[in-house]
Amino acid sequence: MSPTLAEVRAWDAADPLAAFKRRFTLPEGVIYLDGNSLGALPAAVPGRLGAAVTDEWGRSLIRGWNDHDWIGAPARVGGRIADLIGAKPSEVVVADSTSVNLFKLIVAAIARQAPRKTIIAEPGNFPTDLYVAQGVAGHFGGVRLRTVAADKVLDAIDADTALVMLTHVHFKTGARHDMAAITARAHAAGALMLWDLCHSAGAIEVDLAGVDADLAVGCGYKYLNGGPGAPAFLYVAERLQSELASPLTGWMGHAAPFAFGDDYRPAPGIDRFLAGTPPVLGLAALECALEAFDGAPMAAVEAKGQRLCSLFIDLVEDRCAGFGLKLVTPRDPAARGTHVSFSHPDGYPMMQALIERGVIGDFRAPEVLRFGFTPLYLSFEDVWRAVEILRDVLAEESWRAPRFQTRARVT
Repeated sequence: MSPTLAEVRAWDAADPLAAFKRRFTLPEGVIYLDGNSLGALPAAVPGRLGAAVTDEWGRSLIRGWNDHDWIGAPARVGGRIADLIGAKPSEVVVADSTSVNLFKLIVAAIARQAPRKTIIAEPGNFPTDLYVAQGVAGHFGGVRLRTVAADKVLDAIDADTALVMLTHVHFKTGARHDMAAITARAHAAGALMLWDLCHSAGAIEVDLAGVDADLAVGCGYKYLNGGPGAPAFLYVAERLQSELASPLTGWMGHAAPFAFGDDYRPAPGIDRFLAGTPPVLGLAALECALEAFDGAPMAAVEAKGQRLCSLFIDLVEDRCAGFGLKLVTPRDPAARGTHVSFSHPDGYPMMQALIERGVIGDFRAPEVLRFGFTPLYLSFEDVWRAVEILRDVLAEESWRAPRFQTRARVT
């Protein structure tokens, strides 16, 4: 028997993270279950961006690089993210996009690992990870991308493996890899390990130092709430920084960028993985957004996120039985992130009908309805009400309306 509305309201009353919802701005009448794709707007960000534009850029002009330490933002914001992923501030920097950062780290790893040439990855991984790895393999002679099923990764790592590259929490299914076990196996075989944390950072407890991780990337616009197109981050373990060379030798990665010398000399430490001019406004928004995590231990964030996921699964299977929805996400909280996916052949129009009713999730081809559970601004009652609306959409078959059948460019 699934919980009643009175019971979930009691859970909300006892929730130590309930007050964090006030740190976000959400539209009236919307239950937002897509923070795993684009985080909600933190309430403090509009004012911070206004100040960055009007007070800093508008009044300081070029002096802002020094007066407001724009130049230090990549490392400063990286340090804030480091706190959320179990890393040292000196090991994380914010720069570019996830795709660009993947390219930097894959090429750096392959060069360091020569003569090894194989990159191990999972089929069905987020496309940019596979596409970037394919591009690297196409440009560098002998490099091979080998994809193996998730449950075969440990056995696939061998003496020719240069790099194992996996997304910690799968973007579609929500399944979570055992970071410690796979990293240890990669190291035992002499390979480097690269983790994509796009669906982990800010959602579940990550301990890069604890698992002795080598490399990682992640985006700023999902659970970190940095806004659409927010800059991404990369992590390089301190012990490897002097051994790895970024293939994008831009001026911000130079040891003395304002000496304006002709020859490239890499900066010490993590700064060598910078390339171009920092996106100051994007960094300002992300830095402010990260303040929403102040006072929220990641262990508590993950614990609530998993309770939200379990509640959603229980309610859907109880109240929406018989409508053809099939659970894709693992039931075991230790084996998943904090989004839940159900499959249905008519998943796209079903999701569009839900969105029209104010329950915003998303769709991932070919047939996955995906629902994200962001603990800082979702309540247990939100989940209960979302399932009630889902049941109505399914029972009424409102999703069959013609307006829901045409796919938009972004799904």
